[in-house]
Amino acid sequence: MAEPLVSARDLGVQFSRNRRRHRSVRELLVKGRTGTRSDEFWPFRNVTFDIYQGEAVGVVGRNGQGKSTLLSIIAGVLLPDEGTVDVRAGVAPLIALTGGFEGELSARENIALVAGLHGMTDKEIADSFDEIVDFAEIRDFLDTPFKHFSSGMKVRLAFSVVSRLREPIMLVDEVLAVGDAPFRRKCYERIKWLLGEGQTLFFVSHSSAQLRRFCQRGLYLEGGELRADGPIADIIEQYEKDTGVAQDDEDTPEEALSFATTDMDTYD
Repeated sequence: MAEPLVSARDLGVQFSRNRRRHRSVRELLVKGRTGTRSDEFWPFRNVTFDIYQGEAVGVVGRNGQGKSTLLSIIAGVLLPDEGTVDVRAGVAPLIALTGGFEGELSARENIALVAGLHGMTDKEIADSFDEIVDFAEIRDFLDTPFKHFSSGMKVRLAFSVVSRLREPIMLVDEVLAVGDAPFRRKCYERIKWLLGEGQTLFFVSHSSAQLRRFCQRGLYLEGGELRADGPIADIIEQYEKDTGVAQDDEDTPEEALSFATTDMDTYD
């Protein structure tokens, strides 16, 4: 049997409701944690799962249940407080509007920086540069500092770069909701192509249409635990039953029709 790309065992992470978990380094060294138990909470604990190459996994749950936290742990930008996660392949994360870009650097400089950090050679970056810029539709702003981009422009550039890194695992966390409808359609087609190439996807969204479109499997985080792990249709149904609220369906009838005529059945 193939080895899983991502393997989590008894995973847990703890946060404090106070912004300052420790008053000072001295107090931390002398007294340990200064917060009370009531100040601390676990978004989730004892989470265990295996994800294999080519799986498209939707992470479902109400706000504050640890969906983004789970993706941050898989991306390696957050360490768990309990358990382990073994990620056996490179990760392309799109888990914040900034996409890991530096605000003071221009779009041109950020493309080179992010792609280079993910192992692309100078030649590979040069060969992909025009495609990245044209997809993001930011050619007139190549030398503008990233911090001056609108939220929509940041998502355009971040998605365009991250989706071309060719890392085996891609993490997408709700950021596509920021883009306008024409750009979302381009992103959907790009994700469809990546899945066809065998990329593994973790996808966080409050849109049932998006989850059903891309994901075969779902992880349902609720009440500090992994409530369910199974086919995405069953996960959405259980979530909606538990909360009494349907996942948002943002697609217009025209968008739904355009995708109904494609070969997306492979990913439903």
